[in-house]
Amino acid sequence: MSKARLVITALFVEGQSAAEVARRYGVHRAWVYKLKARYLAEGEAAFEPRSRRPKTSPGATAPATVELVLRLRKQLAEAGLDAGADTIGWHLQHHHQVRLSRATIHRILTRAGAVVPDPGKRPRSSYLRFAADQPNECWQSDFTHYRLRGGRDVEVISWLDDHSRYALSVTAHPRITGPIVVSTFLETVAEYGIPASTLTDNGMVYTTRLSGGKGGRNGLESELRRLNITQKNSRPNHPTTCGKVERFQQTLKKWLRAKPTQPTTIAELQALLEIFVDEYNHRRPHRSLTHRATPATAYTTRPKAGPTTDRTSHTHDRVRTDRLDDTGVVTLRMNGQLHHIGIGRTHARTHVLLLVQDQQIRVVDAATGELLRELTLDPDRDYQPTGRPPGPVPKKNR
Repeated sequence: MSKARLVITALFVEGQSAAEVARRYGVHRAWVYKLKARYLAEGEAAFEPRSRRPKTSPGATAPATVELVLRLRKQLAEAGLDAGADTIGWHLQHHHQVRLSRATIHRILTRAGAVVPDPGKRPRSSYLRFAADQPNECWQSDFTHYRLRGGRDVEVISWLDDHSRYALSVTAHPRITGPIVVSTFLETVAEYGIPASTLTDNGMVYTTRLSGGKGGRNGLESELRRLNITQKNSRPNHPTTCGKVERFQQTLKKWLRAKPTQPTTIAELQALLEIFVDEYNHRRPHRSLTHRATPATAYTTRPKAGPTTDRTSHTHDRVRTDRLDDTGVVTLRMNGQLHHIGIGRTHARTHVLLLVQDQQIRVVDAATGELLRELTLDPDRDYQPTGRPPGPVPKKNR
């Protein structure tokens, strides 16, 4: 028997007063009066468990925001794009000026039945991830098959920047051959510069190292040697070494399958590929990039690497990630001395990249790629103020 029933029995059957019942059962007298009034009004229903949920929830997500989250989920999924909580949060912040935590978005999707739990799925934290430190430090390439409407098979070759996941070149061909690999590579070099290295599988269009020494170098290997580019190849039967470009191809095919009408010619397929590359590079946040930046932001905001012979060996180059403090200042250690660089209170707590080449410094918004400040560090000053060119303070006229 519950304590509530004991109290009611003592009040109405035994005829005890509220004060006596409170002392007898060690409860507050106000609760006894409240229970008595509830029993008189509701009868036996007074003993049913009551929800402790507050009558109002000022911190609850607004219904319009919930509807927006579900609408974004539907739009992204139908377009064949990633529609997870992180991606939805990025679109909310950048396109709708709404900030929601990943946990809140996930709860909204779960309550609406838009998320199906998969306990057997391997957690992302269990993967060992490797990425180049700079754009053009390494380009990955691979090609994949695609069947046009009508049954004709074609192939799509991709060149992807390892650091930023930026899709440098994605083109469709009847069949990928050695000359096509060389021509697409050189066209990409002409547009984006010479990379420091390449990473591919061991297909004969990329390398002849597993051909038993027959035929010498192929066309791509000869071009890489001519340009002083380091060639790297995955181990046989280890496709995960080139996992970034493999994953890119999965994303591409998912997007193509979501189109209401499939292409019938290579020209139609190429037109779709160009639309996808623009969406992927400029408007789709990438889950593996810092602050879920777009590949275009990650590619354009850092200095580019290049072949060893083209690198400058007389400067100290480095890249730092940091966050401005509450006053809009970031710290940088140079030659053992700590310097404070003012950016402005309007950018307080912004995540930034610091691109440092000796005393030349650029401070970039890590999420948007916006250049917040460019300066030459004055090594004789601790604080590097805004609004004045670096250097010694000019003497006032006397």
